[in-house]
Amino acid sequence: MESDDPRAALARLIALHGESYAALSQRLGRNPAYLQQYVTRGSPRALAERDRATLAAWFRVDEAVLGGPARAPLAVMVPRLDVAASAGPGGIVDGERALAGTVFDPALIRALGVDPGGLSLIRAQGESMMPTIADGDEIMVDTHDRRVTSRGRIFVIRLDGVLLVKRVARAGLGLAIRSDNPAYPPIEDETARRAELVGRVVWLGRALE
Repeated sequence: MESDDPRAALARLIALHGESYAALSQRLGRNPAYLQQYVTRGSPRALAERDRATLAAWFRVDEAVLGGPARAPLAVMVPRLDVAASAGPGGIVDGERALAGTVFDPALIRALGVDPGGLSLIRAQGESMMPTIADGDEIMVDTHDRRVTSRGRIFVIRLDGVLLVKRVARAGLGLAIRSDNPAYPPIEDETARRAELVGRVVWLGRALE
């Protein structure tokens, strides 16, 4: 249950559970009119922290429902997709089957400045983005970020049904799509215009041998 008005939220909880304002107030060690006055008269302006915690535990709701701070998540689960984005010749992608996700510290997600709802993990294959991204690296893709700058950033793109990992920059009205490995030629002209941005690569994981 969520509400912008903690007084209305408390009133609904009391009614839903068939509780008494007076009995709940006395359970808090307050005078019998305490919660009734809080809900109907706005006095006190906010519940004391101890009272709020006790009521939240009693009704089994988050303290944020009663006007407290929202609890930060203990972990962020990022889904892993059963696809590979090629950093090489390219591989056809027929579907995106979700595998078990990976748990990340919320502090890392905040530091990356990304929305957890747009994140996916996929595997990179090939050597065209060496030394930045190696074959077998796990990359985190922010599908909510498709902003291309003139300086260029690394994106997963879809080109003719193939997922690729490339460095993409704004070039005039179009895109400049290149590999970090100079042995691989850039994608240019009409081919580049067919590219669809899937999302920006914001993190990678690599196993050390």
